[in-house]
Amino acid sequence: MGGVGAPRYSPAWLSLRERADAAARAATLLGPLRHRLADVGRLVVCDLGCGTGSMGRWLSGRLPGPQHWILYDHDPALLDRAAATVVDAAADGAFVTVTTRQGDLAALTAGDLANADVVTGSALLDVLTREEVDRLAAACVTNACPALLTLSVVGHVELTPADPLDPEITAAFNAHQRRSVAGRRLLGPDAVDAAAQAFTRRGAVVLVEPSPWRLGPEQSALAVEWLRGWVGAACAQRPELAVPGAAYLERRIAAASAGELRVVVDHADLLAQPG
Repeated sequence: MGGVGAPRYSPAWLSLRERADAAARAATLLGPLRHRLADVGRLVVCDLGCGTGSMGRWLSGRLPGPQHWILYDHDPALLDRAAATVVDAAADGAFVTVTTRQGDLAALTAGDLANADVVTGSALLDVLTREEVDRLAAACVTNACPALLTLSVVGHVELTPADPLDPEITAAFNAHQRRSVAGRRLLGPDAVDAAAQAFTRRGAVVLVEPSPWRLGPEQSALAVEWLRGWVGAACAQRPELAVPGAAYLERRIAAASAGELRVVVDHADLLAQPG
């Protein structure tokens, strides 16, 4: 997640959030995934919307055996960066290799995942439409390929201390996440439920675990950038919030910079394992 008003896909933003992402991901889902993959020789991982490669850096060292990661993204600069920085050793020291594929994830087909042993994605589901999530589920199930899809927004944020404008900003941001873009109606906070339903309809076993960001004084730089994007998206959705939103943002940034603000941004991780 990250505010859409912020440079969501900029390397600086992706780098800033990586440590919080790593701390938030639901490691409890790795046990069932490892069990599923126990008999796979050379593991082929398709990482969708890879960004700078944070999922590869987090997951490859937590899975044993030789691995080949296929990194998908629409941005060639991000692909180059990701390919150069994914770790080169698995949990047991086996080699990890990487290739990249540039393209539109919305047009992904079952054929694109034909050789995959597992599909991964981070902060991905909420920027897809219901139809795109449905196609992704169909592609994974067709190939009997489990999917680990992490850090999807669920629409709940808690800031301490509270502010009277918190609920209004939250509601406007969530509406912005569900907006239509070029005729595509994004799922935003509804994405995890939609994905769980799409996989379950096709006979997959679905596990969902919370993966919240917990930002305190040590993460104030991330909190400030997240606030700028969060409030910016809310005001873009509801222009009448521009004036009160600017004052709200100023208050919140001051509190974060002073080490007085704590933020919990709720996400969810989903593991779908076809039967």
